Amino acid sequence: MANIVAIVGRPNVGKSTLFNRLTESRKAIVDEASGVTRDRHYGKADWNGKSFSLIDTGGYVRGSDDVFEDEIRKQVVLAVEEADVIIFVVDVTTGLTDLDDEVAGMLRKSGKKVVLVANKVDSSARAFEHTDFYKLGLGEIYTISAISGSGTGELLDEVVKDFNSEEPEETEIPKIAIVGQPNVGKSSLLNTLLGLERTIVTPIAGTTRDTIYTRYKGFGFDFFLIDTAGLRRKARVKEDIEFYSVMRTIRAIEESDVCIVMIDATVGLTAQDINIYHLAEKNKKGIVLLVNKWDLIETATKNTKKVEEEIRAKLAPFNDIPIIFTSVLHKQRIHKALEVALEVYQNRKQRIATSVLNKVMLPFIEHYPPPATKGKTISIKYVTQLPGGNPHFAFFCNLPQYVKDPYRRYIENKLRESFNFQGVPISLHFRPKND
Repeated sequence: MANIVAIVGRPNVGKSTLFNRLTESRKAIVDEASGVTRDRHYGKADWNGKSFSLIDTGGYVRGSDDVFEDEIRKQVVLAVEEADVIIFVVDVTTGLTDLDDEVAGMLRKSGKKVVLVANKVDSSARAFEHTDFYKLGLGEIYTISAISGSGTGELLDEVVKDFNSEEPEETEIPKIAIVGQPNVGKSSLLNTLLGLERTIVTPIAGTTRDTIYTRYKGFGFDFFLIDTAGLRRKARVKEDIEFYSVMRTIRAIEESDVCIVMIDATVGLTAQDINIYHLAEKNKKGIVLLVNKWDLIETATKNTKKVEEEIRAKLAPFNDIPIIFTSVLHKQRIHKALEVALEVYQNRKQRIATSVLNKVMLPFIEHYPPPATKGKTISIKYVTQLPGGNPHFAFFCNLPQYVKDPYRRYIENKLRESFNFQGVPISLHFRPKND
């Protein structure tokens, strides 16, 4: 199950500073990606072996002072709906405000785990200035300085305390998410799939947050579709569409095994498309890229090979993915897209015997060993695939710290040449032989 943590609070309490501190800490961060439409609002983090997604709601609050209150209220409502843990940030230098009290009231009613953080405790003189915030009725207060990082370790211990450090068990039925920008054809694809004759559709509740899992059975297929296109709107909430889209996209990606990333052929691959793609890649999900509305491209310029090359160049270094040109409107190559998505699912699940791995990979390593560093020769003796929901490989060697990125890319390329991992991000770990 995905673990999503949202940072909420009124303006200028240090939410974005805390976000940057947590995602840039070498101890905390595994990988960082841009958000869906704006940079630096989404981070993929790990603390003591427990991973989570961190979302900074502060970047989505816009407008002048007179509309701030309404904007913050929207963000808190959405964060409460989508996140598993809420970090509520207050500011000891300004003390308790009416807006803090209002946000606290919403959080108390939510039933979600709330971690109250008093920020800007930058000196020992301010160490006891947080006591007024106990009036909010949210329990223990974690005092921190987001700028210096003091106190953030204890904060993270509390945030991840109830998270599961183990990889979730894989269900036998693949979970496929259809993701992409608005108006690329997600709803049309979903409606076309669910409207096909002879399909058996069984809607079930996917999560308490109403991302819908729909069972799709028919034409030889059997999988769950994760619907981010036709999501039900909440009564009495006029959503901030940008933030709403980010939260739902992150949730859908993390809940899935394979992401069908849809782009608009008439627009081409945009920076926002690439951000969505990287969200799926960083979460180690299988990926299929659908270039939709291909029917609208003029015949004279229809060159799939050229467009595919351009897309792969923009997606590098990880671009070993299937790219399919579709027209959902005319039902062209929809079944092909599903077939390929399920092939990617199988690629992601495959396990390669240690004996086979060593027989295939060690000759490549012997032929082109890692370059010597500081006069020291690096010797890789053994490779094995690690257990888990996606492909991880451990290479045991004498000096793992000296294996550089170019050699890692060489090894990954040889793995991909030798075994079919199309559409699947893979992870390489170089470890000391005595581990």
